[in-house]
Amino acid sequence: MIDFLAQALERDPDSVAADDGRESWTYGELDARSREVADRLRALGAEPGRLCVVTGAPSLDLVATLHGAFRTGACVAPLPPDLTRPERIRALSELRPELVVGGAGWAEREAGPVPEGTSTPPRSDVPSAAAALWTSGTSGSPRAVLVSEDGLRASAAAARDRLGLGPDDRWYASLAPAHVGGLALLTRAALLGSTLVVRGAFSVHTLIDLAERGDVTHASLVPTMLLRLLDRWGDRPPPASMRCLLLGGARTPPALVRRATGHGWPIALSYGLTEATSQVATATPSEVAMDAETLGRPLRGVAVRIADSGEILVRGPTVSPGTLDGAPLADADGWLATGDLGELDGAGRLRVTGRRTDRIMTGGVTVDAHEVADVLRTHPGVADVHVFGRPDPTWGEAVVALVAVGENREPDPDTLREWLRPRLSGPKRPKAIAVVDHLPRNPNGKIDRTAARALLDPEK
Repeated sequence: MIDFLAQALERDPDSVAADDGRESWTYGELDARSREVADRLRALGAEPGRLCVVTGAPSLDLVATLHGAFRTGACVAPLPPDLTRPERIRALSELRPELVVGGAGWAEREAGPVPEGTSTPPRSDVPSAAAALWTSGTSGSPRAVLVSEDGLRASAAAARDRLGLGPDDRWYASLAPAHVGGLALLTRAALLGSTLVVRGAFSVHTLIDLAERGDVTHASLVPTMLLRLLDRWGDRPPPASMRCLLLGGARTPPALVRRATGHGWPIALSYGLTEATSQVATATPSEVAMDAETLGRPLRGVAVRIADSGEILVRGPTVSPGTLDGAPLADADGWLATGDLGELDGAGRLRVTGRRTDRIMTGGVTVDAHEVADVLRTHPGVADVHVFGRPDPTWGEAVVALVAVGENREPDPDTLREWLRPRLSGPKRPKAIAVVDHLPRNPNGKIDRTAARALLDPEK
């Protein structure tokens, strides 16, 4: 049995654990409701060694359901509520859960989780872990990454120390628990005794309303959420009640960071990944105000080093014990290879410089996809960019770009090529540019690389 509520109950059972704008539950009430859920789930077969899928947008019932599922000892697998039918079928066929549970606390036993007549028995030998997170497969096949109870507890304690978190915080639950940041927020709030403000799926209108009324002090956002907030908020200073916007999930363009901090928003930049239970390094708002690209020092208990290849390696109690199918993610010495490239400055602060897969070898020249994307983002008509290398018979790889320009669909590709001519040398200028309304992103806010590549016509 895993109990993330015990500390808050001992500290103050009458403090508010969560509210949805219509009602609020104290930690004592959440405890009672989650115990009821746990009893129902146990009767349906939830127990250690089994997998329990939970799906739903952030709500009071979802919070109680997740804590109830943890208390059964089963491994909890949160799934995004907006999966398409084929995505849901694939996830359930790989996960093979004992139960599929909705956020309202109901459960259905599915002897064969896969429709269409496929008989897939539930797993009976699930490794001991708090959760299994179904990753989105941005550049490869999805997989279920195990998250340990110790990892979630260590992550909460380290984030508390770095950002000065505590029982007085009111967090907007902007990320679903299927996102490692959303799961870490739910367990961290319970461990620290803070309040979750739940309003369903993320809405910039909801965040603005909560901020204007002083109902939230903190929010976890991905860069696209911050961009929407700034566009709708305008040049007004942020409310005094807002103490921190924690940015993660994907690389935040420095220009976007400077825009936010220039208007006074308290931005904390974080580097993390599912395989390390969310945050690895985090820069505080005061650090970000001075340097829009720093990700700060590694959190307490987490070690970071840069391999000879430039890849970021991570070790510590938050590193995942492996995948649901038993594959290890770290090497024999406990180091997790992240796939990201970075550097540490003299003070031990981390900066991410790209991904190994973002290095494009074109005509014998190495091109950094991030550099090209950052230049494109400075065009006033460009909202977002994804740059990558595509196999090419002449160049080996050709630099290509997917550009989001919004509803007006301006500028066009030819205009962008001319605009880039004095700003990037020949090898760095994209050989192909496609203009779209929005870049395809997964629930974590990261580019869905497979979908992005499909949007670029290989013949152009």
